[in-house]
Formats: sequence, C-alpha cells, structure tokens
Amino acid sequence: MITLYDWHKVTAPSFDELIDGRLIEVFLGEKAIGLLRKGDAVYAFTARCPHASGRLCDGWLDMQGRIVCPDHKYRFDPANGRNTSGEGYKLKTYPVEIREGYIYVGL
Repeated sequence: MITLYDWHKVTAPSFDELIDGRLIEVFLGEKAIGLLRKGDAVYAFTARCPHASGRLCDGWLDMQGRIVCPDHKYRFDPANGRNTSGEGYKLKTYPVEIREGYIYVGL
C-alpha cells in the first residue's frame, strides 16, 4: 500500500533552532501540530490530547522521553503515539522529513 502525504514546511523554527527536549506547538494552516526534537530525530503529533483535548505542548517529557499531558498526566510515546500509561488512547502522529535544515510534516 502506498501512502501519499501532503508535505507542509514548518517555516519557524528550523531544525537547528528547535531545542532538544522542548515541546512546541506550530500551525500548519489551521491545524495545530506539536513538535519535539530528540537528538537528530523530530516527532510531529496532534497538539491536543486525545482524551480531553489538553494542550500537550504545555506538558513535559518524563524520564523515558514520553509526552505527559498537563491535565490528567496521560503519557504518549512521541514516535508512535502509543499511550504508555494504560488508558488506551492513541495520539495521532505524523511523518517528518528534514530538508535543507527545514522541518516538513506529512499530513
């Protein structure tokens, strides 16, 4: 199966400007996307928690590098969206490419 994405360039920040370990929210059109840089990898995900729409970028990373929602402390693996605290919710994630120093997100 071939999956085609509509790739969107994140105009700011660039890859080099994205701070390692910090959650940020950007808008691609009207869609709010969370970004997280971990070393050389960048993860993109829906900026709202699938449980109660908490702002994930107001949360933090736990010791295992999982995103923690600030409202109810649900935890999500940024690589695949898996809920690691056991509630059964799944965070929507998006593919990311780095091209000439800029971040592109496939929607």
